[in-house]
Formats: sequence, C-alpha cells, structure tokens
Amino acid sequence: MKKTKNIFKLGLLSLGLLLGSCANDNILELDMTENPNALSPSQADPDFLLNAIQVNYGSLMETFGGLGSEMVRVDQLAGRDYTNAFSPGSFDGIWTSSYRSILQDIRVMQPLAEAAGLNYHLAIGEFIEAHILLSLVDYFGDIPYTEALDETNLNPAPDSGSDVYAQAMALLDQAAANFAAGGAATPQNDFFYNGDASAWIKAVNTLKIKAYMTTNLVDGGSAAAVQAIVSSGNYISSAADDFQFSWGSNANQPDTRSPRYATDYTNTGGGSYRSNWLMNNMLNSGDPRRLYYFYRQTSATPGAGAAPDEETLECSLQTAPLHYEGYVFCSVADGYWGRDHGNDNGIPPDGFLRTLSGVYPAGGKYDDGSFDGQTLLAGLEGAGITPILHSSMVNFWLAELAYKSGNLAETKTQMLNGLAASMSKVTGFYDSGNADLDRLVSEHSSLIASNFDDAATDAAKMDVVAEQFLISLYGNAAEGYNFYRRTGFPTTLQPNIEPNPGGFIRSFWYPSNYANNNINATQKTGVGVQVFWDNNPASPGFPAAN
Repeated sequence: MKKTKNIFKLGLLSLGLLLGSCANDNILELDMTENPNALSPSQADPDFLLNAIQVNYGSLMETFGGLGSEMVRVDQLAGRDYTNAFSPGSFDGIWTSSYRSILQDIRVMQPLAEAAGLNYHLAIGEFIEAHILLSLVDYFGDIPYTEALDETNLNPAPDSGSDVYAQAMALLDQAAANFAAGGAATPQNDFFYNGDASAWIKAVNTLKIKAYMTTNLVDGGSAAAVQAIVSSGNYISSAADDFQFSWGSNANQPDTRSPRYATDYTNTGGGSYRSNWLMNNMLNSGDPRRLYYFYRQTSATPGAGAAPDEETLECSLQTAPLHYEGYVFCSVADGYWGRDHGNDNGIPPDGFLRTLSGVYPAGGKYDDGSFDGQTLLAGLEGAGITPILHSSMVNFWLAELAYKSGNLAETKTQMLNGLAASMSKVTGFYDSGNADLDRLVSEHSSLIASNFDDAATDAAKMDVVAEQFLISLYGNAAEGYNFYRRTGFPTTLQPNIEPNPGGFIRSFWYPSNYANNNINATQKTGVGVQVFWDNNPASPGFPAAN
C-alpha cells in the first residue's frame, strides 16, 4: 500500500471554507447564491476544493460498499422484505453527497484548475466523477447527468444508464490524458497516491476493467477490452498500487475514524452485527483472515458452545426454518456472534457480546483469542481503510472471464492468485505476531484448491470461486453485488430468514429527494427493476439464493 499523508493532519478548517450545500429539498437544484461566510466560486482554492472532493468521495464509497455488502451477505442485512428493506429516503444522503457535494465541487474546481494549468487536479476530479457515475447507474439505473449540474434547470431529465456509462468511460480517457500531461503543480494533498501520476493511471485502467466486467453481458467486446488492459500491464496488479481511502484516529471534532470502527467501538459496545454466513464460511474453512476481519468479545455463542439464552440471543431457543436446511442458523461456533441475512429483530443487551469489526479494514482489534472486550481507543483506534480497487479484484474478474470461456484451469489459477493477493493484503495490514500464520495460510489455500477440484460440476466450481471473491471484498462489496447480479454466483449464500421475502433487489429505489421533487423523475414500480447491463432472468428465481 502506498503511504499517503493522513487526511486529517492538514487543518480541517480548510473544509469549512468550501461552498456550502443548499437547503432546498430538490437535490438537483444548485443554488449558487453566495454565502457571506464561505468563499464564492471565483475565490475558491482548487486545493481546498480537491481536499473536500477526495474526503467526501472516500465516505461515499464506504456507503456504496456497505449497501453492496448487505446484498451479498458480506455484511448483515436487517430486512426480511426486500421491497421494504430500504425506503426511498434511505438514499437521500447518497444523492446529496454525489450531486450537490462532490460533483458540484468538481464543477467549481474545473475552471480554476484549467486556468492555472493544474492537470493533476482535473484528472482526479474526472476519475472521481466517472466512478460516482458508474456507481449511481449500478445501484439506481437511469440517472440525471447531462442536465443535472445546470443550476438553471430544477428538473433535470434522466439519461439512460448505458449513455451515462459511455460518458464515464470518456471521462476516464480524459483523466488518463491529464495525468500523463503533467502540469503546473500537483495537489497540496493527494490522499490516494501522494502525487504519483503513474499509480493513478493504473487506477484509471483498473476502473475501466471494472466497467467492462460490469457490462460483460451486454457488450460483446468487453472481454477483449479487459484482456487488452491486462496485457499492457498498466493496471493495479499488486498491493503496492491498491486504491483505497485511509481513515484517521481522531475521535471527535471531527471524527476521522473508519465508520465501521466508530459504530462498534463505543461506550455501549458494538453497534452493528456481522454476517453469520461470512463468519461461518471463514471459520469452517480455517480462513486466517477472520482474525483480522472480526474481533470476538466472547468465546462461545448461545446455541453453539454456550447454553441458549432468550435474553441475549432469542433465536438460540428456536429451530431453523425449513428453508434454512443446510445453512447456518442463528448461532456460529467459537464466539462468532452475528445475525442471519434479513434478521430484523429488536436489539437485545448484547453490545458487549456481539462480534466487532476487526483490525482490517476498520482499524479495530486483531483477534488474538483473548476475548477481553473493547474500549474506546482499542486496536488501531479506527485508522483503517475503505478498499476501493484492489489487485485481488482483477484476479477474480479474470477468473470469471476464464469460467465463461470454459477454461477451468485458468479459472482455478486466477482464483488462487486472487486469494493469495487478498490474503497478503489482509495479513500484511497488521503485524499479528501469529507464529502459525504461514501454515494457516498455506493450509487454507490448499483446501480451497481441493474444494475447486472436488466440485462435481462446473457450476459448483464457480461457487467456490464466487465465495472467495465475496470474502476478499470484506469492507466494500459493491463489486460483489454487481457480480452476483451478473453471474448468479454463488448459489450457496444463506437465504433471507423470511421464507418469502419477495424478489431480490436488482436496483434500489430512487431517493425521495429526487423522485418527489423532480417532475421528470418517476419512482420505480419495485426493487426488481433491472439496470441496463443486467439482462438475466427476473427475480424471484435469480439470483438463486435470493
């Protein structure tokens, strides 16, 4: 991982000098009235603007990643009914951050950077804008873009998802050209690559790979485009060039810690639940990454090593529903205390019992088996990361292409390469001092290879690949959500605790602050509406596990 300046050592007062956001409910109305307490657009500093753009982008990617993770059981979803698991209002913050905050700040920064010959600033803005556009289309479908940032148009019409994707790819071409061109100066703060334009170009090309993979079902040339980038070697192929956002360890004014840490390491104990599917899978396979992903506060869970307890884990006194046969239910062994997919029960007094976010990527505690609970300043004090584009992702994407072409040998090779890259990334994030680590890593890799070889069908082999891909995405499974809708794998995911949860979420509701205030917006008929690149059969029935 490239070392960058800590984003929160630069005097956060500068962020207060940026353009303020508007209070109007129409999120795409960009009120340009000058605030006497803030800099006007003509007075704004490109460096200050770029600081805010990068910080807000890191937070936005954390939010997108969390939503995707809940869909594919990498994080726990509390929603038995897919239609009502999220309300349109749940996405107002994403819409606000995307349009009014980040994209508008980019628009203000661009003419200032152009006038000063700051190509590097322009390129970062173009990269971030492209990634936000791709993410919005992946999650919502058709979105406003062509008209969206015109302050005179209060009702911008949506563009088709495919058109927005094309415009995002054009932005990435511009970003690559601007990074290569150099310029008058690099940014005061480059929170990702610390002024290394060549590393940014690798990230640009890797984001292109992501886009080509996402559209693989509807673009016959996408596989060749991916292979061309890989053949060039100019993409993120090692952890040294991984693209991620680094958090700080300040607890207040402002809280700069990883949101996962801030939620779990509190004076009332853990604030969220880990996914039972993920913890059980990693425990059963002896995956040493679990000691980095999770921190256990207790050595046994009610119903799995400890006596059932209605007060702290109500379901430990219940039998599994019929549709859960063959899946973990309620209790995971060895103190891995989480919740099943869709469990929306009330919150019992288990804050100091449930499993917490670990040292990776949240900056929490490494699980050394001491079970000594947590404190407000535990572990790395929240100085974790939000993974965005890592080298392991590319390996798993190449495994997907190899599987689709019928090359199972290459599928296995790329899967194991991706597993090795993920394992190295996670275990290298923190020095655990575990003398058995090398042996545990080797044994786990051998087991996964054997599971692939022993799988009776090609589809069963792909289940092994897909499970490992999802596990590697802990901390941001946005691409896991895309992968699941694109391929239907793995078919081994724990189902929703509700026997009839409705069709799987193929795209999210449009945010209420867009759908309710824009006369050109039409709210979706349901969450089964598929985005342009998802031409698989409709839900229910696809993906298989739902």
